[in-house]
Amino acid sequence: MNNTKEIYNLFIQNKKISIDSRKIEKDSIFFALKGDNFNGNKFAEQAIEKGAAFAIVDEEEYKKGDKFILVENVLDSLQELSKLYRQQFDISFIAITGSNGKTTTKELINVVLSQKYKTHSTLGNLNNHIGVPLTILSIPIDSEIVVVEMGANHIGEISKLCEIAQPNFGIITNIAKAHLEGFGSFDGVVKAKNELYESINKNGTVFVNNDDELLLKLSDKLKKVKYGSTQSADCYAELNELNPFVKLKWKGLEIQSQLIGKYNFDNILAAICIGNYFGVDEEMIKSAIENYKPKNNRSQIVETINNKVILDAYNANPTSMKAAIESFRIIKAKKKIAILGDMLELGEASEIEHQQIKEFACSQDFDKVIFVGEIFCSICEKQNELCFEDNQKVLNYLKNNKISGASVLIKGSRKIKLEVLLGEL
Repeated sequence: MNNTKEIYNLFIQNKKISIDSRKIEKDSIFFALKGDNFNGNKFAEQAIEKGAAFAIVDEEEYKKGDKFILVENVLDSLQELSKLYRQQFDISFIAITGSNGKTTTKELINVVLSQKYKTHSTLGNLNNHIGVPLTILSIPIDSEIVVVEMGANHIGEISKLCEIAQPNFGIITNIAKAHLEGFGSFDGVVKAKNELYESINKNGTVFVNNDDELLLKLSDKLKKVKYGSTQSADCYAELNELNPFVKLKWKGLEIQSQLIGKYNFDNILAAICIGNYFGVDEEMIKSAIENYKPKNNRSQIVETINNKVILDAYNANPTSMKAAIESFRIIKAKKKIAILGDMLELGEASEIEHQQIKEFACSQDFDKVIFVGEIFCSICEKQNELCFEDNQKVLNYLKNNKISGASVLIKGSRKIKLEVLLGEL
């Protein structure tokens, strides 16, 4: 029941893919994907009624006519289709992964390369086994460079995504203690991220942070371009300021970004390095970086009536949490308050990692540190720190204990939803 070529021929006629029966594009091909709590096959007929040209199903009872194509596995079919479409492009494909900063770095690379090339990149963070195929299948035929973000929480996923995207360039932003529950250990994280290097080993080039010893070691035998803060790198820059935005100097150019935190210096420099490698004009690189403004709760500065808020509530792991706290410490402000949410998916290491972050945060000269989440609360309950089990409880606290005239750091995992606190700050 391998109908990939048939589906491909249909796709080429009208390059539209739908995976959500609530958002059907007219004349699209609907892929009836399955999840833990849903079965897309059940919505295939509805998708056709709403205007889909064809529906791909993998349960025979839902094949209700010529517009329904039965396959062994819908997800496999989507991935095979994207692999076949990828083969039509003889252009540069840049794959990006890492424990922290991959979405911001991807967006920076995209805006820089867009100054010279017709680029296509992952939308948002659609970077998994479904998102990567969708990214590939949405590539315009006249694209010159594609930037594909790849995320993973289990060993083997990056290899699978590289089979689909077939990148000839790659970058790992960093490797940190993230998704330990899925990877099993930090060694598991290293093995998983290194799958990107292994996939590019034979026929491509990697961009490597020269300041990161682990990445240098992993890429030792690869063809690479190094970026970093010392002149031993192929592309180097000086970090001039972090108050609060990253300001750096590259090739005599002063670049004032709208990004906060030293960790974003590395992300910016990665984009500069890649832009420079592909021949983007230096002034255009500077302009692209300076005009890029983060969104989606990632390192955003939000000026409220009462406070200046650093909102970084999209994700959190021990490395990114510590980096955010360190950067917040450097910022000049009369009054500093940190609101820190649980770091999720850390498995057996969760308690000790939260304990270390708690101690580190409390050791800083902040006016107040507020912890949010059940994990932090289980550690804080005997130590008299200010902690709330969820965002609603801390929201009530803020309503009764108004904060004003402060710089406030908000940092936590996505599921803690700390962005709801903005209204009370």
